[in-house]
Amino acid sequence: MHLDMPLEELKQYMGKNPRPSDFEEYWDRALQELERQSLEYTLVPADFQTEFAECYHLYFTGVGNAKVHCKLVKPKKQQRKGPGIAIFHGYSVDSGDWLDKIAYAAQGFTVLAMDCRGQGGLSEDPLSVAKGPTLRGHIIRGLNDPNPDKLYYRNVFLDTVQTVRVLKSIDGVDPERIGVFGISQGGALSIACSALEPSVKKTVAVYPFLSDYKRAWEMDIFNSAYEEIAYYFRCFDPNHEREEEIFRKLGYIDIQHLADRIQANVLWVTAMRDNICPPSTQFAAYNKIQSEKEMLIYHEYGHEYLPGLADIAFQRFLNL
Repeated sequence: MHLDMPLEELKQYMGKNPRPSDFEEYWDRALQELERQSLEYTLVPADFQTEFAECYHLYFTGVGNAKVHCKLVKPKKQQRKGPGIAIFHGYSVDSGDWLDKIAYAAQGFTVLAMDCRGQGGLSEDPLSVAKGPTLRGHIIRGLNDPNPDKLYYRNVFLDTVQTVRVLKSIDGVDPERIGVFGISQGGALSIACSALEPSVKKTVAVYPFLSDYKRAWEMDIFNSAYEEIAYYFRCFDPNHEREEEIFRKLGYIDIQHLADRIQANVLWVTAMRDNICPPSTQFAAYNKIQSEKEMLIYHEYGHEYLPGLADIAFQRFLNL
C-alpha cells in the first residue's frame, strides 16, 4: 500500500505549486538586501562547557533588524582551520541541546545552530504585516500583505544564509569546507540555504518541509505540517476565489523552485510513510536538483526517528 504515489511515479514527479514569473528577481533582490547586513556578532559564554569544546550563545542582526540567536560550539585546541557545519531545527522548536553538537567539535568542526526567529528559541521576530492571520503557523504569515517581501519564510531563508556567512567568518573555520544539516523544517532550510549560498559544499536534508504547497493541500493536510493552508482558506477564502493567487504567492517560499540553484553535494532522506511532509512534496524539489545528489529512503518509516541517520549524517560530513 502507498501513502502517496508509487516510488517510480515519485521519481518522475515535478510538482504542482506554481512558480511566480518574477521568482528569480524576488530572490536576487532579497540577497541584495542581505548584502547590506553586517556579519558582526556578539558571543556570550554558555553555562555548558567541555574539556575539548567551547560553547557560546552567538547573536547577529538579521534582515528587518531581527536579533538572531545561534548556539556556537567550536574545538578548544585547533592546529589548523577546520570545517564548519550550520544546523537548522524542526518546526516551532529550537536549536536543541549542546550535547548533540559536541561530537562534531570533537572531530574539529565548528558548529553553528540557528534558532528560527519567532519560534521556540531565543531569536526575535520583528516582522509586521499590513493584515492577515498570525494565529496558526508561519507558512501563511504575511500571505495577506500586498508586499510578498513580508512573507515570514523569506526572512528565515535569508537568516540561514547569514548564519553560514557568519560561520565562515569565525576564527578556525575553513570557509571552503562548509556543510548544512537539518530535519523537517530544518531540512527545508538546509535546501534553501544551499540554493541561496553557493559556498555550501555538503547538504544533508531529512524529510524537508516547505515544498509543493498545492500538492500538500490536495492531500489530507489537516493531519500534516501544512494544515495552516486549510486554516487560511477556511477563515479568509472559503470559496477559493483567490486560490490561484495564494498558491502563486506561496511559490516564492517553495523550496522546489530554489532547488535548481544548488551547487552542493546533497544527501536527501525520505520516509515513504511520512504523512506530515508527504514524499511527493519532497520529490518535487529533489527531482529539480542539478548538482550531485543521493536519495536515502526509509521505506517503512514516517515522520519520526530514523535509525542510523545521525551516524550516516556525521560520516557524510567527515570528508568535507
